[in-house]
Amino acid sequence: MSSINPFGEFRNECEALLKKALDSLFHKASIPKIVLELPPSIEFGELASSLCFELAKQLGEKPRGLAERIANTISSMQFTMIKSVEAAGAGYINFHINYGKFADLVLESVRELDEEYGFVKIETPRKIIVEHTSVNPLHPIHIGQARNPILGDAIARILRKRGHVISTHYYVDDVGRQTAIIAYGYQKLGKPRPKGKPDHFIGIIYTITSCLIEMERLKKEIENAENVSLNEEAEKLKRQLDDWLSIAVELKEKYPKLFNRLLDEVKRDENPEQTINELNRNYEKGEEKAKEIIREVAEQCLKGFRETLSRIGIFFDSWDWESEFVWESHVKKTMEKLRETPYVFKCGNVLEFDAEKAAKDFNLKPALGLKEDYEIPSLTLVRADGTTLYTTRDIAYSIWKLDKAEKVINVIGMEQSLAQLQLKLALYALGYGKKAENLVHFAYNLVTLPSYKMTSRKGRYITFDQVLEEAVERAYKEVSTRSPHLSEEKKREIAEFVGTGAVKYALIEVDPSKPVIFTWERVLNFERNSAPYIQYTHARACSIIRKATSPPKKPEYKLLKQPIEHEIILMISRFPETFIDAAENLKPNLIAEYANLLADKFNTFYNALPVLKAQPPELSDARLALVDATRIVLRNALGLIGVKAPQKM
Repeated sequence: MSSINPFGEFRNECEALLKKALDSLFHKASIPKIVLELPPSIEFGELASSLCFELAKQLGEKPRGLAERIANTISSMQFTMIKSVEAAGAGYINFHINYGKFADLVLESVRELDEEYGFVKIETPRKIIVEHTSVNPLHPIHIGQARNPILGDAIARILRKRGHVISTHYYVDDVGRQTAIIAYGYQKLGKPRPKGKPDHFIGIIYTITSCLIEMERLKKEIENAENVSLNEEAEKLKRQLDDWLSIAVELKEKYPKLFNRLLDEVKRDENPEQTINELNRNYEKGEEKAKEIIREVAEQCLKGFRETLSRIGIFFDSWDWESEFVWESHVKKTMEKLRETPYVFKCGNVLEFDAEKAAKDFNLKPALGLKEDYEIPSLTLVRADGTTLYTTRDIAYSIWKLDKAEKVINVIGMEQSLAQLQLKLALYALGYGKKAENLVHFAYNLVTLPSYKMTSRKGRYITFDQVLEEAVERAYKEVSTRSPHLSEEKKREIAEFVGTGAVKYALIEVDPSKPVIFTWERVLNFERNSAPYIQYTHARACSIIRKATSPPKKPEYKLLKQPIEHEIILMISRFPETFIDAAENLKPNLIAEYANLLADKFNTFYNALPVLKAQPPELSDARLALVDATRIVLRNALGLIGVKAPQKM
């Protein structure tokens, strides 16, 4: 007999017996909801109930006395996985597992279900779109943006294992002034063939062009301010110009040929700003020449993105171009419908959406977790020049996604929380209220590097490719030190999955609401809380199994009496519940935390107890089965976050 959720079965037995006892003792009382919690220590049992505290108020009795009566009643019943029930503390009811029987159920279930162990399927699967990464095609993905694809991919993996039908989407943000700037620079250079990785090359052109255009703009604004004696404003602009001039010096030193060529070309243009704005407007209109140049630049960048992401096993089912939603009139039709609502107004020549009024009219603030006195800013829909903004276009894109799926998860940084809120309110205004309830903003915090401030626009960033290369090289040195006997090819192979896995784990294991402080000491730690540590633990388990002369023949699980053995059995049994929690609440960090804790317990077991030399043979077989179950669960957990579980390291 096997179980997809052994601890769930123990929980169900405890609940059933508790309910039966309550019905028997207090059939006329209003029974509180049965909630079973994990005690702070295994000494107090594996599950506990505090319902006696609430029940005592109704009956006018002491909680401890009630707990003793209930525990005694349950103790007279038939058990399957329960060893004993006791009253504890001021009125808790504690349930203890019969580890002889429970270990049999847990370890045999893991070994039988193998690759499917822990992955409890949902009763009603849903079609879900997970949109993630969606880095603008202007420059390479940098480490500050890398948390998005790692989290998005893990969410998609977890939800697929839960049984949902998942489609991953990349939203190509190719409309707007930034893409016009890069296309302008690329065109001025004569559409050069990329030197090196295409997204890196495009990123250099973008940074230089942006720098030169910004300096020209600031010079004109300084001149205008001085002409009308706005001295304080002029000084402020001069400080901004000085910053850009220092960046220009850096760029000229790094890329002298590209910089000088672009500088000459920009100087020949009487009004670069006007040219860029015109290119932007023409692209949004779908003018052929504008489409040709901007698409060419964007495709070059995306080619580089695909190369980076495929290296870490991340792929997409759909690449959705923002421009196509504009050209195919999705955005236009959405705007026409919005204009018909009472929530759109003009502010000068700018079109605004009254998000505050929509929230009040639909009584949405409580549902959205907002305080009543918080006033939601209006959303700019259309600029004075007639071009739309990102969020405006995103409204049309969201409707398209919600028409294709029952739920949409947008993996977007928490700095976009206001825009995502305004977008949802616009959907309500358009009559998509029911569907808007299934639009989820998965918000995450930033990645920070100690003593380094990144800014993409100014070209000051560390690319994700650089981080991956550095991680792999550092892993190679560590592998060479630990396993000098391996061939060069094998060392490089191990270094690749250790290095890339280390980076992925580091960006997942921190709660998404908290920032990730990226340091190599933490990322590539082989001794604790890192992917290499968990991978090494998995490889250690595999090594024990390889050394065994045969699979476990006659394991006697009741011989597993050591506290650390019980802790591992319990942890393995709880993997399905951890998985369900991670899937239902979108918490991939729970999987990383679980894998690390299981690795900790297994290494304690490994250092304290013999496996293959244990006596009698039935104990050796039981411990070998425990090792095998740990191996399977570690592999399954690492797979959920896209990290390889190696057999050798």
